[in-house]
Amino acid sequence: MTTIYDVLRRPLVTEKTNYQNKLNQYTFEVMSSATRTLVKDAVEKLFDVKVTNVNILNAPAKRGRRRNRRLLVRRPGYKKAIVTLAEGQTLSIFEGVQ
Repeated sequence: MTTIYDVLRRPLVTEKTNYQNKLNQYTFEVMSSATRTLVKDAVEKLFDVKVTNVNILNAPAKRGRRRNRRLLVRRPGYKKAIVTLAEGQTLSIFEGVQ
């Protein structure tokens, strides 16, 4: 049984997501079995905001650099959700990021 605290793993902070914050869009890494409705319910209950749209995509696994001749490092894939909030609402955890 999953709870709303298990759905959202961590916020993703990159240059692209910082630009999307100005458009009321926030990006989170979510658990692999999360659906749009689970993500929407989790964000609305945890942050007390109104969610208008949720887009979910699977980020593929990538090969890392070789550390020595025979060892390849592989970063695992993950699922991320882009959450769009209603006009005028923000998330406090992204306030200090510019």
